[in-house]
Amino acid sequence: MRAWVVDRPGPMASGPLRLVERDVPRPGPGEVLVKVEVCGVCRTDLHLAEGDLAPRRPRTSPGHQVVGRVEGTGERVGVAWLRSTCGTCRYCRRGMENLCPRSTYTGWDADGGYAEYVVAPADYVYPLPSDRPAVELAPLLCAGIIGYRALSRCDLPQGGRLGIYGFGASAHLTAQAAIAQGATVHAVSRSAASRRLALELGAASAGDRPPEPLDAAILFAPVGELVPPALEALDRGGTLAVAGIHLTDIPVLNYERHLFQERTLRSVTANTRADGRAYLKLALARPPRVTTAPYAFDEADRALGDLAADRVSGAAVLIMD
Repeated sequence: MRAWVVDRPGPMASGPLRLVERDVPRPGPGEVLVKVEVCGVCRTDLHLAEGDLAPRRPRTSPGHQVVGRVEGTGERVGVAWLRSTCGTCRYCRRGMENLCPRSTYTGWDADGGYAEYVVAPADYVYPLPSDRPAVELAPLLCAGIIGYRALSRCDLPQGGRLGIYGFGASAHLTAQAAIAQGATVHAVSRSAASRRLALELGAASAGDRPPEPLDAAILFAPVGELVPPALEALDRGGTLAVAGIHLTDIPVLNYERHLFQERTLRSVTANTRADGRAYLKLALARPPRVTTAPYAFDEADRALGDLAADRVSGAAVLIMD
């Protein structure tokens, strides 16, 4: 089978990805072999390729927003970021498996969906409908699920004012979920295309900064320098949730300007399967508008390069031939 691997992590201009031939993997006990239809392109894949996210194994195939068919049964499933947890630690027992110290991840600890086939534990895949376009389902599996968890972590009050910093794949789905709940959404992005998309989706504003104090905010852009102004934009009692596995260094915070009046800075770490099931139930019942940028499977390196250069509006998706 054909598979993309992270050969030498580094800037996309240095060509960190390589297209190779590999044997089709064999599923072990409790695992399924999935023939890939499409795979969403996530910024985490970019962090792995460029070395911001330290590789856990050599020559890993990225990709954790996989829509495909189980070999032997034909069932359509989604393979997402969370690949396994121990099930016995204090976090798993408390329903916080996203914090499991022995958790593993698709496209990081094991090969992911930048390949014609992927193996995944059966208990960690999500059943998906056969009558929906695969390209619209793929972004739901990470961009949607992580956005859903970030929205819950920012403690947005009913009818509140939400700031979204960075308006890519996850943000454009999260904004729709928040607006459906009655929130006023303000998007902050340096991309003109992303600003237009935010306004098309119902955001009240899209610019360099929110025009009014915020009750809550989510930082999707992996830019630590945005943390202080995002905190400063919060109203009293507001919460900023940082959604991402990688963030550049945060500048020094001033207690009075950024944290006083009970403002809260909070991280978002992966998700639980309960998050995934809850979000997919909502998204399949009331499908959001999923804006995608399709790429042929052979163009995975170009897709990540465009993502690195902020040339992608919405969610990039690799389509298997």
